[in-house]
This record gives sequence, structure tokens and C-alpha cells, in this order.
Amino acid sequence: MWRETARRYALLPLRIFLGVTFIYAGLDKLTSNTFFTDSANGSLVQILHGSHDQAAIPAMIDLALKAPHGFGYAIALGELAAGLGILFGLLGRVAALGGALISLSLWLTVSWSTTPYYYGNDLAYLMAWLPLVLAGTPYLSLDALIKQRRGAGPAGRPAVAGSTRVDGVSDAGAPGSVRSERPV
Repeated sequence: MWRETARRYALLPLRIFLGVTFIYAGLDKLTSNTFFTDSANGSLVQILHGSHDQAAIPAMIDLALKAPHGFGYAIALGELAAGLGILFGLLGRVAALGGALISLSLWLTVSWSTTPYYYGNDLAYLMAWLPLVLAGTPYLSLDALIKQRRGAGPAGRPAVAGSTRVDGVSDAGAPGSVRSERPV
């Protein structure tokens, strides 16, 4: 019983960590006094110029430097959207894909030259997003609640009459439960 529960919720700590971290990263950028100030230490423009020659794909940095403030807002809002989406489990796979793409772009540009590679965190974030891209957010999520409200149980199977669980798990076989199929 506990193994099944542990297996079911195994990705929940990862969702919480990535959600909180990406929400914080997005808000930190949006509220920073220096991130959007081109001449300030630690500004986006300074970071982009400093990493241009060591980036795996310098053309990505050139593209960002054409409109650095727009790019900065896109990254910050993307981090915020991915973090909120994965934390609350709304469009979980889409949110995870967005987080993975942000991490991939940062790895190929800003943290590419980090040596040894395991000191850079963007590659680790990319790898952390991938299980969530594959699995989505089937438990303790708005996705599961929406699926339940539409009448589908886990993995799209018809819900069991009398099932009241929000985590996407049916109560089939529970004492007093009635099995019935959805009308065709």
C-alpha cells in the first residue's frame, strides 16, 4: 500500500521544487533593480555580452541582444508561467515543456562554458523537467480535477460511480461502490 502511494506521488517533490524555484526566478527578475538596467552589474545585457563568446549557439545571444528587454520579460514571464503551471498542475506537460525549453536555452547560452559541466545548474534543471514532460501532473493537480469533472478517471478510463477522490484515483472495489459505465 505505501509503495503504491510512494510511486503515485514520486514526482510531487520535484513539482514543488521546480514550481517554487521557477516562480521565484521569474519574480526575482521582474522585481530586480538591475536586471533590466543595461549598464548595471548583473543586468541581462551584461550577462549576454559576457557569455557571447563561450556560448554553444552565439546566434541565440545575438537574437536576444536585438531586444534584450523583451527577451528578459519573455524569460521572466515564461519562468513564472512554467512554475505556476507545474506547481498547480495546470497544463502540466505544457508547463514542463516550457520549463525544459527555458533551461535548454540557458544551458546553450549562459551556462555552456561552465567547467566542469556539473557546476552549471541549467543542465540539471533541464533533466529535472523531462520526467514531468513525460508524466504530466496526473495527481494532486488542477489537470486531475478537470479530468474528474469531465467524468474521466485515470488514464482516460470511465470514472466509477460514487468516486469522490480528487487525485485522479478511482475508488473501484471500495466497499459500497457501484460500478457502472458511462452512457455511450
